[in-house]
Amino acid sequence: MSKPLFTAHKAALTTLYADVDQSTAGLGELSVGTAGSVLERSNANGTRFYAHQYYDAEGKKRERYIAGPAGEAEADQRAAEMRDPIAASKGLVQSARLLVREGYYLADSRTYAALAALHNHGLFAAGAVLLGSHAYGVLVNHLGVRAAVYETRDVDIGRNEPLVLKSPLEEGILGALLTSDLRLVETPRINVREPSTSFMKPGAPPFQVDLLTPVRRNQKPFEPVGIPELKAHATGLPYLGYLLAETQYATIIAREGACRVRVPVPERMAWHKLLVAGLRATQSSKSRKDFEQGCVLLAVVGELDGDVVMEAAARLPAAARSKILKQAAQIEKRLEPHPRALDALRLSLKTGYL
Repeated sequence: MSKPLFTAHKAALTTLYADVDQSTAGLGELSVGTAGSVLERSNANGTRFYAHQYYDAEGKKRERYIAGPAGEAEADQRAAEMRDPIAASKGLVQSARLLVREGYYLADSRTYAALAALHNHGLFAAGAVLLGSHAYGVLVNHLGVRAAVYETRDVDIGRNEPLVLKSPLEEGILGALLTSDLRLVETPRINVREPSTSFMKPGAPPFQVDLLTPVRRNQKPFEPVGIPELKAHATGLPYLGYLLAETQYATIIAREGACRVRVPVPERMAWHKLLVAGLRATQSSKSRKDFEQGCVLLAVVGELDGDVVMEAAARLPAAARSKILKQAAQIEKRLEPHPRALDALRLSLKTGYL
């Protein structure tokens, strides 16, 4: 029999994560680095003002002007308004440290900086969705289990329908990302005539933010699709609409803080991961990673509620089911240690959902 795909965290830890998750819902603008502190500074003329000092994703100390002159009611109020979220963020970091020591997934500093910047510009509230391995790690945490998490340097952001932003992005999503203090540039495509669909940080280690969107009618897969509200293009992917049709909020934790993001629901992400694994080259490292992540999510959700797994299977596009059916025997083998999830898979096969 295969080894179990996950172990459940202790109830005290899931409660702590739930507290962190609830606390992030009330946070406004986030620091893109460490929480830092509010300091009083003086300029060359001796005028005192307030600044926010923190360490960025590269470990560099930075300061940003808050308000001034110090002592005036408006400036003092602005400084006081920043101190409260800083204190709250520091409290969340302490909780995150405990969770990470017990096996919770931790995002790297660059990923946190990019996601905090997108949060600050309202993208997740408007409907943007974190995808890929980072979303998988967030869901594993959210479901209260410990499982294998795969390192990735890419941040995948999905967009289904046009995002209704409270404030237009005058400089597009690249301008929003640049507020993370990460010096990102457009990533050239192989076909230099095509517009970029991602942003990269030159040099090592590699880091990239990819924009993804479903393929619509009369569009070819993997070609750039214009995203007007982001002043950017995204790569059009087949079957992505299935994944983006249902989403939820969850919290990503990092050494710098915690950020509330939008992610797919786990049952849809489970089937989509297995679908993508079937679409990729057999036995490629990415195919194996997608297969394992899909099985983990299927096992966790199936043990909690097999009906949810079956309902998500029933909504798979008809053209996608054959890709998963080819892997049915392998999936069954991986789910052997999780009998309720295995039953949900077999019922999905028996009822023709797959």
